[in-house]
Amino acid sequence: ELPKPYRRYQVGSVWRNEKPGPGRFREFTQFDADTVGSAAPSADAEILMMVRDALEKIGLGSDEFIVKVNNRKLLDGVMDAGAIAAEKRGTVLRAIDKLDRLGIDGVRLLLGKGRKDESGDFTKGAELDDGQIARIVDFVAASTGEGDPLAHVARLVEGTKIGEDGIRELDAISGIVKACGYDETRIRMDPGIIRGL
Repeated sequence: ELPKPYRRYQVGSVWRNEKPGPGRFREFTQFDADTVGSAAPSADAEILMMVRDALEKIGLGSDEFIVKVNNRKLLDGVMDAGAIAAEKRGTVLRAIDKLDRLGIDGVRLLLGKGRKDESGDFTKGAELDDGQIARIVDFVAASTGEGDPLAHVARLVEGTKIGEDGIRELDAISGIVKACGYDETRIRMDPGIIRGL
């Protein structure tokens, strides 16, 4: 019965349902902010700008961090264009998510047969073919290269409706945040961001 869009926030304790580790406690405090009932890119842009402003208000310098955003539709478009089977997509996403930790070579191994770590443990890969691996690596590399990453990714998703929708949505969000004074040094569109699996 609430009018839409509905904006809400909360701060409170939350608990992980997984093994705690260094910097990943079982219980921690989390701040949530959500907009429900709007598919407009302005709703996403508003949340991104709020995150940026909130982090600056708690004391982070404007040059100490950057807010990065991606759209899952781009990933789906790249996988559609590469004819990657549905049962392999979760493994592909988990491999891409390890880019920061393993680098591009580690991701490439996880997209193929798999990877053995320093301890000798083996992680089975997605078993993609060479062309599929090249497409995914090219997609991920867009976030680390020079130039406009969205223009690069647009070529990789061309001809896929979902991928082209993702490009349009990120272009719209980018236009809104830039018009509000948040340039690429503050909020950046980054196809290498893979979270929330």
